[in-house]
Amino acid sequence: MPLEKGSLILLDYTAKIKDTDNIIETTIEEDAKKSGTHDPSRNYEPKLISVGEGWVLKGLDEALSTANEGDKMDVEISPDKGFGERDPSKIRMIPQRKLGDKSDEVSIGDEIEIEKRKGIVRYVGSGRVQLDFNHRYAGRVLLYNINVVKKIQTDDEKVKSLTRRWIPLKDDKIKFEIKGPILELFLPEETFLLDGIQIIKGAVSNEIFKYVPSITSVKFIEEYVTREKDKKDSNVEEQEGKKVEEQEGKKVEEQKGKKSRRAKKEAVIQLLLVVAVCF
Repeated sequence: MPLEKGSLILLDYTAKIKDTDNIIETTIEEDAKKSGTHDPSRNYEPKLISVGEGWVLKGLDEALSTANEGDKMDVEISPDKGFGERDPSKIRMIPQRKLGDKSDEVSIGDEIEIEKRKGIVRYVGSGRVQLDFNHRYAGRVLLYNINVVKKIQTDDEKVKSLTRRWIPLKDDKIKFEIKGPILELFLPEETFLLDGIQIIKGAVSNEIFKYVPSITSVKFIEEYVTREKDKKDSNVEEQEGKKVEEQEGKKVEEQKGKKSRRAKKEAVIQLLLVVAVCF
């Protein structure tokens, strides 16, 4: 049965420019490494998407509306359903000095911001710079190789996935309790100083209300952990580390002992041979 509008899914994909085969985005680490676009600071994993809600390009959204959980497919996206057609009126020639102190460092292909707009440098010369304010992939046909990994079904999975969409936490750091219509979401200390945390809370709440309609109230609970607990945790880790070191030390000593006994045995044999020759 095809995915319904509003279905929450986990999607793996690799997106390419059709005429160059260059990868522009991927959720798959192996593909990123092969293309030379790998970012070691990024966590490669399937992306959370709400089908038909505009979370992805229009062409991809339409393809997902005909897909099923577990489907793997190739999707071709035309510019009008991708990043749009190129608009010549969005290309401007400006004096290079308008770029400020680093104007001499600008080169073709750079993305710079001027007058609160981002543009790509297409030409530099004679004291002028041509800026293209079209999207970098405007006018390009895209190819998406997709895998609908999973359809998220349970309320617990939805809460966890929607929280991770806005707050960068590992699964084991996301703690919550659903008490009837009330969701209590515990925030660890590492989230307290996130930029825009209040706006993030609002976004998380609104999406949970939408995708888990049985929940009508979200309480964010700031969770502080005593330093004693931190010390206990670190002590446990330290003790476990010592155990490993001791075990490794024992293995090394055993190996040394075996080598020593073998050497003594060989020395005795050599001595007996010498004595036998003498007599």
